[in-house]
Amino acid sequence: MKRELEKVRDDALAAIDDAADEKALDEIRIKFLGRKGALTTLLRGTRQIAPEERPAFGKRANEVKREIGAAIDDKVVRLAEKGDETGERLDVTLPGLKSRRGTLHPITGVMNEMIDVFAGMGYKVAVGPEIELDDYNFTRLNFPIDHPARDMQDTFFVSKDKLLRTHTSPVQIRTMETQKPPFRVISPGKVYRHDRDTSHSPMFFQLEGFVVDKKIGMGDLKGSLTAFAQKIFSADTPVRFRSSFFPFTEPSAEVDIGCIFCKGEGCRMCKQSGWIEILGSGMIHPKVLRNVGIDPNEWIGFAFGMGVERIAILKHGIEPISTFYENDLRFLRQF
Repeated sequence: MKRELEKVRDDALAAIDDAADEKALDEIRIKFLGRKGALTTLLRGTRQIAPEERPAFGKRANEVKREIGAAIDDKVVRLAEKGDETGERLDVTLPGLKSRRGTLHPITGVMNEMIDVFAGMGYKVAVGPEIELDDYNFTRLNFPIDHPARDMQDTFFVSKDKLLRTHTSPVQIRTMETQKPPFRVISPGKVYRHDRDTSHSPMFFQLEGFVVDKKIGMGDLKGSLTAFAQKIFSADTPVRFRSSFFPFTEPSAEVDIGCIFCKGEGCRMCKQSGWIEILGSGMIHPKVLRNVGIDPNEWIGFAFGMGVERIAILKHGIEPISTFYENDLRFLRQF
């Protein structure tokens, strides 16, 4: 057995020395060290050796295995060096492979632009958890358990009192209960609703903002949102406020802009009205202020919220909303 072991070693080293390329070396590795290779087969026959000689034989077999492996690795290096010398392995005149650079997703780009506009007005960014307590998402925002306004939002419940937040408004509650006014805050982030069609997605992005201070009113709200719309779209964009209803604001208003596609003449995008709704707003309801320990007789506030996708659709003329989430590189590379 010892002579056979040394013969395997000698045959392997001779074959390695004669190998002309890496393919030949791979074949040698399999022939001698593979599962059915010569060395492996020899090791399976150690039971034929006297028990007192087996340790020495096993030690020598391991040495041979390491020697063959090292010889193969050394030959690979020598072949590479030889190839470099002859110029056969690498042609430095060939053009390199150009790697594509990534860009911001259009939703991220539009959200950053929106944040920049409000940051210029002095707003700070605040964030909160996406799995939210019912108390923060509804109750403290003046949505009682039996309030019909809860039906306006189809909710994904995680448990009886926990849910995927339906808006970023809970950040308003969390901020106001832990800090002292005045506030000027925006809260961008993901929200979730059980709703899906050409203009809605079960997961989307929202940006809410709120201000709590003294001596502010609807005029300040209107001025802020008009400035925002004209900064995001164009300086001559007409803006109008329509009376509406939200449980957490009173009075409440929907905000429309003049259709940027037909310039107010009427088209499919504005449903022939000449106007497109972009967000909801209003003065913070006194009950909401009381729910976080703020005296509504001393402080007053306004709030607004909008879907980031809606703004992106209008800025880039994209529809349906699912286009943003299909990860089609042909679409994303346009940005």
